[in-house]
Amino acid sequence: MLHLLPYYGLSLTLIGFVAAAIYSQRKAIRLTARGWDDLVARIERVEFASLKVVAQDYLDPRDSQIKLEPRELWKLVGGYEGLRRMRSNADLMLALAAHAQDWNFDEATIVAERMRLDASRLRRALLRIELGSLPYFVLRRFWLRIPIQVQEAAAAYYLMRQRLLSLYATSHSGRYPRLAEVL
Repeated sequence: MLHLLPYYGLSLTLIGFVAAAIYSQRKAIRLTARGWDDLVARIERVEFASLKVVAQDYLDPRDSQIKLEPRELWKLVGGYEGLRRMRSNADLMLALAAHAQDWNFDEATIVAERMRLDASRLRRALLRIELGSLPYFVLRRFWLRIPIQVQEAAAAYYLMRQRLLSLYATSHSGRYPRLAEVL
């Protein structure tokens, strides 16, 4: 019986992944079925000027690559609340990119795929931040990398936002001002 224990663990892990994939797919379908105005109304405010400082420090390294201290990074992204808002908005931005396919299919498809990759990076960074929030002695490796993951999350969100705004600027300039205002 003990020799079957690893297979039970593997089976439970596989079931967990399948359940997560089904949940994610259903959530994506529900979001894309919503109207454009409803999606834009659900976007939560993220302090973009502060987030941009963190993202650009990560994406465009300068002479002093460690000028932002961990406490400052945390404050600039808005702490756990800011990270939660980024996660929530990422799904909404993907749905808004899918709406743009109605007006500019080719470009919107490519941009949406790039945004999906950014969203994946954002989710991975947020998961690592959550793991790093466990007591230091439990997962020391994750705890030490929290500032890097905060920057990774900010950079991924920044890229998603910029890609979506650029897509709307070229695909549907009439909706661009409202989208830019809420993002």
